[in-house]
Amino acid sequence: MSARDIYRQMGSAIAFHMAPLSLACVALGVLAPSPLSRVEAVVSLLFAVITFQVADAFRRPVPMLSILAVSSVLMPALACALGTWLFGSSPQIVCGIVLEYSVPVAVISIMWVGLAGGNGALGLATVLVSTLLSPVTIPVGMKLLLGQTVQVDVAGMMADMVEKIALPALLGTVVNDRTHGWGKTVLSPAMAPACRLMMLMVIAGNATTISGYMRHLTPLMLCVIAFIGAFASTGYLWGLLVARLLRRDRADTATMCYCCGMRNISSGAVIAAQYFPGEAMFPVMMGTLFQQVLAASFGTLLDHLPAEKDLEPTTATADPVSNPAPTPSKGDVH
Repeated sequence: MSARDIYRQMGSAIAFHMAPLSLACVALGVLAPSPLSRVEAVVSLLFAVITFQVADAFRRPVPMLSILAVSSVLMPALACALGTWLFGSSPQIVCGIVLEYSVPVAVISIMWVGLAGGNGALGLATVLVSTLLSPVTIPVGMKLLLGQTVQVDVAGMMADMVEKIALPALLGTVVNDRTHGWGKTVLSPAMAPACRLMMLMVIAGNATTISGYMRHLTPLMLCVIAFIGAFASTGYLWGLLVARLLRRDRADTATMCYCCGMRNISSGAVIAAQYFPGEAMFPVMMGTLFQQVLAASFGTLLDHLPAEKDLEPTTATADPVSNPAPTPSKGDVH
């Protein structure tokens, strides 16, 4: 077996076992924080490599705009209201909860969309637009929701997020455009296994920030963990509900579920570490415990949902961070 075959098999193995590998990386980061504490640069590289051509999704913008409304408006507002009700005596915990659900759509959602046979163009477009808007939506949203209880450095957050999140996403798009699609058709498949490995590195590195908290759990923190687990699942349900209301086909439905349900926890961790006290990091990183497991679980749910009539046929594209391949069978998703 050639080195290329081994490399590709590694990428496939990571993709199909992402849920247990993510939990293992969280455990590794908590138990052995020292060697894994500096992986922030990987996040920007990951954005630059896998954010590519997305023009197809802008021809029918309603699904994308619906995802953005749920992820950038509805869920942060609900997180603030419920977080304040349950944990109002700990404003930094509330801050972390709101931040967790204000960050952009997760880059890794694109991989899950591909595995579920979703609309890859819609997923890519949503991730890109959500990422490009985040330097405005996160600081302004945090200020509007929490400005009375938590000090928010709007200008500083905007500048930092443009540098670390928005510019890498633009770089990937520019590379693909200037090379006439080479980034999407050649570079992205070639880098897919490395990107997935980098994702695991990011998860493990971010988990180091909660090592101290996980070793000394309090009743309050256990309640926060339970809340994050329950609330995280509602994103998928909102995506499913909106897709049903819009009568989207299965490809769009899968994409809307994953894009509404999955958050860029890495960017949230970077923001929390730089702009808020350490306690705010805890709710943000707790999303790592549930995100991949919920993604796999909702893959099972999607397999058993009755198909919606396809009123506006869409073309699902293959997983943009992997080699183009037929839609996996039900057993492959898990």
